[in-house]
Amino acid sequence: MQDFKAVSVVLPSYKPDEKLFRTVNGLINAGFEDIIVVDDGGGAEYTHFFDDIRPLPQVTVLVHEVNKGKGRALKTAIEYYISNRNGMGVVTADGDGQHVPSDIKACAEKMLESGSVVLGVREFSKPDVPPRSKFGNRITSFMFLTACGLKISDTQTGLRAIPAKYLPVFVETSGERYEYETNMLLDFGKNNIPFLEVEIQTVYIDENATSHFDPIKDSIRIYKQILKYIVSSVGSFLIDIVLFFVLKLLFSSITLCTVIARIASSIFNFTFNKKLVFGSKGSTAKSLMKYYALCIPQMLISAGLVTLISSLMSADAAWLVTLIKLFIDTVLFICSYIIQKKWVFKN
Repeated sequence: MQDFKAVSVVLPSYKPDEKLFRTVNGLINAGFEDIIVVDDGGGAEYTHFFDDIRPLPQVTVLVHEVNKGKGRALKTAIEYYISNRNGMGVVTADGDGQHVPSDIKACAEKMLESGSVVLGVREFSKPDVPPRSKFGNRITSFMFLTACGLKISDTQTGLRAIPAKYLPVFVETSGERYEYETNMLLDFGKNNIPFLEVEIQTVYIDENATSHFDPIKDSIRIYKQILKYIVSSVGSFLIDIVLFFVLKLLFSSITLCTVIARIASSIFNFTFNKKLVFGSKGSTAKSLMKYYALCIPQMLISAGLVTLISSLMSADAAWLVTLIKLFIDTVLFICSYIIQKKWVFKN
C-alpha cells in the first residue's frame, strides 16, 4: 500500500458549500496529510466554509482577495507547493464532491507507481452524464486527436496527479481560467510529458448545476488555443488555393501556379505557426530550413499529382483542376501538420 504523506492534494474552490468540508474530511480519512485549498475570492459570505477547515492540521488555505479564475488558483497552489514542499507531487481535484477520495487516492497511487502524469477519466457513455458535458468532451477529444495527436478520453477532467518534476512546466502554462486545464494538456505534447488514464466514478450533482463554467465565455477561452492550429492551416490553405485559381486563369502551367501560390502561403504559414501555434523558441533560421525542406517536396508532390490526375481526367477547366488540387492538398496537409509538430517546430 502506498504512503500518501509525500503527495499533496490541491483543491481550488470558488463559492463553496458544505461539500468542501466533506471532501477535505474524506481525503484525510483516505490517508492524505497535506491538502492545499485555494479560496478563489468568492466573497465574505463564503468565508465560513474555509474557516471550518482552517483548524485542521492537514489543511493549508491560500486566499485570493478577488476571483482570479480556476487556472490562477491552480498555479497559486502549485507555486506554493514548489516553494514550501519537497514531496513526490500533487493531485488536483474539485472541492465540490465530484471527485471522491477513493478516485483521488487511485490517481495518486498510479502516479507514484509510474512516475507519469495521471488523468482521472470519466465514462461518458453512461446515461446520467449531462448532455452538455458529453457533447463538449466529444468535440474537444476529437480536436485533440486530430489537431494535436493526443488521445485523451476526458479532456474536461480536473482530477490530475502530477509528479513534482513536471510542476515547473505547468506554472508557465498560459491561461487563468478554465482554458488553463486545456492548455496543460497541450503542454503534454509540447514537452513530451508521459501521461496515463485511470477510470473514475462519474459524479454529477444536480446535473452539474454547481459548476461555475460559463458555456460561452469559457468555451471560447478553451478552444482558442486549439483553434490556432486550424486558423493557421485554413488561412494558408485559402491563400494558396485562391491564388492558384487566379494564376491558373492567367497561366497554363500548373507547376508555375503552384510554386507562386505556395511561396505566398508558406510565408504566412511559417510565421503564424512559429509564433502563435507551436510557440517555437528555436532558431528561426533552422526552423525555416526545416520548413522549406518539408514545403518544397510537398509542393512538388502536389504539382505532380495535380498534373497527373488532371491529365488522366482530361481536366482543363480552372475550377476542376482547383478541385483536384483541393483533394490532394487536404491529404498532404494532414501529413505536413504532423511533420511540422514533430520536427520543424519541435521545442
